[in-house]
Amino acid sequence: MLSMFGYGNVAKAITSTYKKGEWNIYDDKFSAASEDEFGNKLLPVNEFNPELSSIEVVSPGIAPNHILCKKARNLTSEIDFYNEALGLSIWVSGTNGKTTTTEMIAHLLDIEAGANIGKPLALMNLKAPLVVLEMSSFALHYTKVARPELYVLLPICDDHISWHGSFSNYEKAKLDLVFRMNKTASVIVPKKYKQYLENAKCIKYFYENSSDLAKTFDIDLSKLNYKEPFLLDACLALAATKIISGEIKYDKLSLFKIGRHRVEVFKDSKNRTWIDDSKATNISAALAAINSFKEPLHLIAGGDAKGQDLNEFFKYLPKNTKLYLIGKIDFSDIAKANGFNPIRTNLKEAVALIYKDLKIDEIALLSPACASLDEFSSYAERGDLFIKYTKELDV
Repeated sequence: MLSMFGYGNVAKAITSTYKKGEWNIYDDKFSAASEDEFGNKLLPVNEFNPELSSIEVVSPGIAPNHILCKKARNLTSEIDFYNEALGLSIWVSGTNGKTTTTEMIAHLLDIEAGANIGKPLALMNLKAPLVVLEMSSFALHYTKVARPELYVLLPICDDHISWHGSFSNYEKAKLDLVFRMNKTASVIVPKKYKQYLENAKCIKYFYENSSDLAKTFDIDLSKLNYKEPFLLDACLALAATKIISGEIKYDKLSLFKIGRHRVEVFKDSKNRTWIDDSKATNISAALAAINSFKEPLHLIAGGDAKGQDLNEFFKYLPKNTKLYLIGKIDFSDIAKANGFNPIRTNLKEAVALIYKDLKIDEIALLSPACASLDEFSSYAERGDLFIKYTKELDV
């Protein structure tokens, strides 16, 4: 029996293309047995019988302490499930910037991107000579066999602590695959992990910042029209491209457009500046955006903290920031303890309040430092609504 844990995009892609109709799919949202349009069984979690299951493919979002994972005997990831069919691949991970870096690499090398970004593996062209995969810590935790030819790791900061149980476990999920990479494979990783990876057999490049990467890979920073944090993404993408192709493709990179909801700037009818940084779903990503501005900020933050200590967020906010807190959990007490007088509200009301008070020399910024799923379907929906509510007030 083929078992699938969770019924998100990955699960739907696999069970609709490989032996469709032969899967038992278990998800917390199923209260009674039914079938999907492909004849796969949709079953409550308590109906899983490990003795009848030959393999259990786990959706990335399901935590290791879930009852399904605890009972499983043949647990595998999406990546390992397709390992034999997958050709050469570049993997990109880290806490912040992995999507932009993955997209840049795909653009520079004219290859398909997938996994945590874009397409699940089941919908990709696995016969392609090379693909680039954005790898979440969830997927890496469950992947025990597959390995890339090139692994690009951005800096690791506090995130998903509640899922992994500790920051150390989160780091290990991002790092331990390096030990199974072969001698001809390459990794680009933060220098702080040099000692930890000392016994890894692959070719290792270590860096501290963009300047470090520029020196190692002979990248001319004056030819890059990016500021941090996107400058680091660009340097990593160029470094990866040089390892694969031997070229530094400045002209091609200049044609790349950064994706939506990442420090996305727009103006209202009064020529005031609004910035959608909804993809900043952790403290380090939000602070990177916040600290890049000198203007006074009207900041919308909050949501699902994913186990992060938000004291670390409020402690480093500029003290002249006007703070609007959204989300189901109220972090007002933590903000007040760090010297702020926050307005507890929701996204729509926050936009209305800011629209009324925003001055021409100030910035309205959505950079939540938290995930969105407590109130929205995704960070993209949260960002789209932020823009929508602003535009509605312009009418």
